[in-house]
Amino acid sequence: MSRQDKVSEAIRQEASVIIHDKLKDPRLGFITITNVEITQDLRYAKIFFSVLGNDAAHKNTKEALDSALGFVRKLIAQRLNLRFAPEIAFYEDRSSEYSVRIEEVLNEIKEIDEQNKPKKSRRRNKKV
Repeated sequence: MSRQDKVSEAIRQEASVIIHDKLKDPRLGFITITNVEITQDLRYAKIFFSVLGNDAAHKNTKEALDSALGFVRKLIAQRLNLRFAPEIAFYEDRSSEYSVRIEEVLNEIKEIDEQNKPKKSRRRNKKV
């Protein structure tokens, strides 16, 4: 595992703890930090998050995270003891919603397929 991967994972863990334990903003929804992408020079980090809820919850959570950006960056730098605190940005990750929607569509297709499937007769043809 490279240093870049280790720092990325450490930032993901610390950002998650900071957001859940330190931020008391009522606009924050049920949030999960899904991934962190960091540049090779460790100067810039994209923190991806997902939120459970409707579009208003997504918008409010994004606003709350953006307003706490400096605070989160400062705590990450302190906790990870990095020489330079990476510039961070929060990005919404809707992949989980996308996968749930795909699963719903596949289940609908399966139900339609089951309804349209011809019923097999249990009678066997006798050989004469």
